[in-house]
Amino acid sequence: MKKSIIYSLLIILAAFYACDPIEDRDSNSMPITADELEVTATPLQVNGVNSNKVILENHSPVLSEWNYGIGVSHKAADTVLLVVTGTTNIQFTGLNPDGSYLTKEIPVNVDELTFEVAPEWAYLCGSGERTWVWDDTDGQAVWGNGGYLGCTAPCWWTVPKADMDGQDPDFGGDGKMVFSLNGATITKSNASGSNQEVGTFSFDMSKTTGDGNGGIWAKGKLNTKNVTVLAGFQPNGGGAPVYEYDILQLDNDKMYLSWPEPGAGSWGTAWFWMFKKQ
Repeated sequence: MKKSIIYSLLIILAAFYACDPIEDRDSNSMPITADELEVTATPLQVNGVNSNKVILENHSPVLSEWNYGIGVSHKAADTVLLVVTGTTNIQFTGLNPDGSYLTKEIPVNVDELTFEVAPEWAYLCGSGERTWVWDDTDGQAVWGNGGYLGCTAPCWWTVPKADMDGQDPDFGGDGKMVFSLNGATITKSNASGSNQEVGTFSFDMSKTTGDGNGGIWAKGKLNTKNVTVLAGFQPNGGGAPVYEYDILQLDNDKMYLSWPEPGAGSWGTAWFWMFKKQ
């Protein structure tokens, strides 16, 4: 019995002394200020010029969040790719041991796009941001439905820009969308700017859609979050929002999108959005 008591006391004492150094270490972890941050964002130099590959390093005793415009990294050290030349402000947010946050903005200058980036970034956002509006070139329909995998524009029920005020009263025929590299955001607004919605976007050009005859009908996918494109709702689905679109055409001037109704097969009902660069 006495041996059991002694053994139990030894276990308690061992646990106490094992934990003691940890407590001492935690008590010495003092929060730092933004001025004390040791963080860098350095463009990799290639042949003496700043490339678009940037090395991120955090040497401070805080958790990391790097916002580099088109993405976010939570690593203390990372390498990211910027998609435009010129100056980009990378924002670092640190989390202190006491739960307080601190931020620092680091300007990074890119001289050339040494490392390949998807051209769709420039198509969507230009050199920083780009405004898109309904494409009523030659009086064509800007919205409507047609055959999935068959049509590449509204070809059944066709709606001209002049009638979009009635179809989308919140934003109307003169609505616009600003795609920005700063946070990969979309800002959708009406003509006066009195009504705005903001969200984010991403794209995946590897997700192509075949036309069923060996050709490519859609060249990729555009995804939005917390915002849709203009008139981005389901007319036959109770007005539910659409957040994923097939990209039929995307270049420096045009952006044509589509979305099939659930269960639609070849020549089932799909909806079409026709935009142009402002």
